Amino acid sequence: MLYAIGDIHGELTKLDRLIEELPLERGDRLIFLGDYIDRGPDAAGVVARLIDLSRHYECRFLIGNHESMFLDFLGWRKSWYFGGDAFLMNGGDRTLSSYGYFGQEDPEPTKFGLPPSHMKFYENLEISHIEGDYLFVHAGLGEKGIQSGDVHYALRASRPEDLLWNRNTIEMPHDLGITIIYGHTPRSDFAVRHNEPFSIGIDTGAAYGGPLTAIRLPDEALYSVP
Repeated sequence: MLYAIGDIHGELTKLDRLIEELPLERGDRLIFLGDYIDRGPDAAGVVARLIDLSRHYECRFLIGNHESMFLDFLGWRKSWYFGGDAFLMNGGDRTLSSYGYFGQEDPEPTKFGLPPSHMKFYENLEISHIEGDYLFVHAGLGEKGIQSGDVHYALRASRPEDLLWNRNTIEMPHDLGITIIYGHTPRSDFAVRHNEPFSIGIDTGAAYGGPLTAIRLPDEALYSVP
């Protein structure tokens, strides 16, 4: 079975509870939708836990807008990395604190070194993933390709800003022949966003006091922990 897990945002305790709750078996796979960091108390602990989990299960890790801001803040260069000037305003101080950034004598983002295993984790984040009847993205798609009937074209026509930030397409009908599984946008009641067959949003507001949620595919069973 394949399990997709929504935005964790430094909530290591919730992540541990959710992993314990999942009926994982040998051969099961996990895909994480990004936003592992910021706002919550232990971003570094979350990344370390995910790295350890990947040693026991096949895992895929998407990049979220918060990782994009973080890596841009640190001076990393890639088309997916931008918005670093807004990093601290979006809970980035708690991520930096979890990595011991403020304990340096001369804090300087471009000179700050992450643990090597964490650097590799961030470097290998993917911006989208297609598997079976599902497309996994952090946020959404660009409007240009959503009615094209071709999921690959829709991805090519989407800018990184769309995939990481766009909230305008999440509940739009489309003819891509797949269901989009995404995070990024929690509902005010912290419930899963069902808009079948078009999309399912599984960011349930873990960073704001809501639960952390996973969806099992293809039966679409939900698992949430407070």
